[in-house]
Amino acid sequence: MSLEIFWFLPTSGDTRYLGKSDFGRAATSAYLRQIAVTSENLGYDGLLIPTGSSCLDPWVTAASLVPVTQRIKLLVALRTSLGGPTASARQAATLDQALGEGRLLLNVVPGGDATELAADGVFLDHDARYAAGDEFLTVWRRLLQGEKVDFDGEHVQVRGAQNFHTPASRPYPPLYFGGSSPAAHALAAKHVDAYLTWGEPPAAVAEKIADVRRRAAEHGRTLRFGVRLHVIVRETGEEAWADADRLIGHLTDEDIAAAQRNYAGMDSVGQARMAALHGGRRDRLIVGPNLWAGVGLVRGGAGTALVGSAEEVAARLQEYADLGVDSFVLSGYPHLEEAIRFAELVFPLLPGKQPVTLRDRALTGGAFDVRAGRAGP
Repeated sequence: MSLEIFWFLPTSGDTRYLGKSDFGRAATSAYLRQIAVTSENLGYDGLLIPTGSSCLDPWVTAASLVPVTQRIKLLVALRTSLGGPTASARQAATLDQALGEGRLLLNVVPGGDATELAADGVFLDHDARYAAGDEFLTVWRRLLQGEKVDFDGEHVQVRGAQNFHTPASRPYPPLYFGGSSPAAHALAAKHVDAYLTWGEPPAAVAEKIADVRRRAAEHGRTLRFGVRLHVIVRETGEEAWADADRLIGHLTDEDIAAAQRNYAGMDSVGQARMAALHGGRRDRLIVGPNLWAGVGLVRGGAGTALVGSAEEVAARLQEYADLGVDSFVLSGYPHLEEAIRFAELVFPLLPGKQPVTLRDRALTGGAFDVRAGRAGP
């Protein structure tokens, strides 16, 4: 089975070390374009463009990549809590036309941080956000299929709503979504095309997939499945684990405690599951074979990384694939260099991926490389 491999655009900034260091990189448009073009040239299938109060706007960021990319898909956040379905349908159709058929994917995000949502004027509790998301997607999907919609819900009301701009992808750009609560699984089963989970141990991922698959079957639907992970892959496992330790080498105990207090105040079930893997403790970071929870000490959202040699990381990806996962959304620090490193080391070991290096070729790095047994002067 060919695997779909996405990379990540760091729209809130990039770094070599988590926490404070002298190596932070601003999320400039030029830097994000550099990552996007590099990822496309390497053969990644897509890019996740995240959302959040510290991130650049995902829709504007995606639009900025239209002139510099030709093939790579863009997985753009669709915030069901921060706008109406009619305007969002118009945005989606416009960007879908600009990118061309099949390149726009949408990542449905009801929101998991009540404090952040309150700053945006949204005061819905956890389950109410998913109820609002259900109504939003019901209207949004009908609009992009060309219907004129009247809808009178608890959270969404429209009269004579229409979308006059046909999307390039029919019936609409595919919907991706991640969430761990029963309300999230119910939303996924009813509306989305692909369910994403953060990188929990395979047994926990299998349970989530089984539940979403069962719920989708009740609606007569089938879904695809994906996993969101960080990666630290090196030529040897020893190098990889040393770099994992180095990534968190600047963190103080106070940094970790402050981050964990912040995450504990969120009502996100997925965030709680991430935090429970390590409990904020440095001595509990290995949570499965080659699965390391160190990123989650101070980073919200996806907090686990696959750490190891190329062969080890490829084997762990295959374990998820054996559960029915066909998409992986990956990232590494810093994102430009790690996109190259992962593609060079792991792509040759993955089904459907082309090697990006010249293996078994004698190269000097100069104008007179040794080729076919003939040396230059």
